[in-house]
Amino acid sequence: MIQGTASHVGKSVLTAALCRSYQRRGLRVAPFKAQNMSNNSFVTPDGKEIGRAQAVQAAACRLAPRADFNPILIKPESPTAAQLVVGGEVAGSLSTKDFGLVRREYWTAVQEAFHRLSEAFDVVVLEGAGSPAEINLRHCDVVNMQMAQYAAAPVLLIGDIERGGVFASLVGTWALLDEADRRHLKAFAINKFRGDPRLLEDGLTRVANETGVPCAGVFPHWGELDVPAEDALGWDGWQRRTCERADHVVIGIADVPGISNFTDIEPLAAEPDVEVVRLSESTDRPLDALIFPGSKQTVQALRFVRERGLDRLAHRVLAAGGTVGGICGGYQLLGRIIRDPLHLESPHDDVDGLGMLPVETTFALPKIVEQVSGRHAASGCVVVGYQVRMGRTTALAQAQPYFELWDEPGGACRPEGMCLHDGRLFGTSLHSVFDQDSFRRWWINRLRASRGWTGLPETKGLSLDMKLDCLADFVERHVDRSMIDRLLEEGV
Repeated sequence: MIQGTASHVGKSVLTAALCRSYQRRGLRVAPFKAQNMSNNSFVTPDGKEIGRAQAVQAAACRLAPRADFNPILIKPESPTAAQLVVGGEVAGSLSTKDFGLVRREYWTAVQEAFHRLSEAFDVVVLEGAGSPAEINLRHCDVVNMQMAQYAAAPVLLIGDIERGGVFASLVGTWALLDEADRRHLKAFAINKFRGDPRLLEDGLTRVANETGVPCAGVFPHWGELDVPAEDALGWDGWQRRTCERADHVVIGIADVPGISNFTDIEPLAAEPDVEVVRLSESTDRPLDALIFPGSKQTVQALRFVRERGLDRLAHRVLAAGGTVGGICGGYQLLGRIIRDPLHLESPHDDVDGLGMLPVETTFALPKIVEQVSGRHAASGCVVVGYQVRMGRTTALAQAQPYFELWDEPGGACRPEGMCLHDGRLFGTSLHSVFDQDSFRRWWINRLRASRGWTGLPETKGLSLDMKLDCLADFVERHVDRSMIDRLLEEGV
């Protein structure tokens, strides 16, 4: 089991790396995270919703994602409330006033999911959440030491030296654990180190002496790590990349509250002729495109867009010949009205949208969770994506669909999304469409054409499978593999 001294220290990435490492050795491997709190989700082939990180870890195991890999998913809707997804399906709401609900009501579901995996696979690599030293939450824990004890799993504790205080966080975590939990803590590692590792020797020795726990590795900082992030901390830490090309397009992303599935934007940011700019308010900078991403708080996001002048910015971008688009919640707020008769996302029965697209959205149950495929109507490019939404968006006037989805490959098509102004204004409910190389390059080249620039060929980067191999290679170079293997064999 991989646990961390805090969030965003590298647990998910190390879990994926170990999954791929053991898979390459001919073992049947599965990932497992009992509880994830994230608005970055993914859809399994059978229409279940899990954390995006567990989908990546499944890919590391060369498996299709399944609900058992992440039986509890908590999707924050506000600072005090969240949507609760159990076994891939919406199970209701969760309040900070009763966070213990998960352990009381759904611990059995967690146990059953883990049991199915442990029966079917040679190795299960578990991931914790946050820190096991959150002692105020130990009584309702299902994902850290509670899970380690149930699985009888040895724990590798990872700390992030980039944030400072890594030795204190490692020793402090050990000190705050009770004896029953400490017996699971078998090794520690340090992540994101820059410099000469010999500088750490005294500190590593001191930690080992204080805790009786040895160091299993020091991982250098990998600035170009290109694996989808787990949650909004990845977006918060995202840095704008400076384009070396003079002929690059600038794409603004509305930095709305409750942003979800921001991984939709990552493929654009990786292109050599694209500069992605986060916008929390309007700007005078010329933009080639403005995208409103998904949000778990669509009505709050709509209010934010108006208060920060991003609605007026959208009209200016469109009037100047640029492109404006919305994905999922962003599509909904571009419409004329959002209705919520069941108050699933807000206390309002209905609110006026930005009115840029002639559509209306009604929030309703059940939640739509599905993988889809089809083609982009204008370019003919094949796309594969997924939908995760409560909103039902319907057209109020005739317009061209943005995509045409197949009920089965090569079968009848159904319209999805909407576009106006020759595609320069669009909305879609599909996530992950920019992952498709051909569509992404076509879309960017349309922006280039409006500038009078020649289009570029598709960027042939590494596939996710190849990136995961590179990640496993990197971790194997810097971890004590014999120690990890011994922990796996000996257990607790």
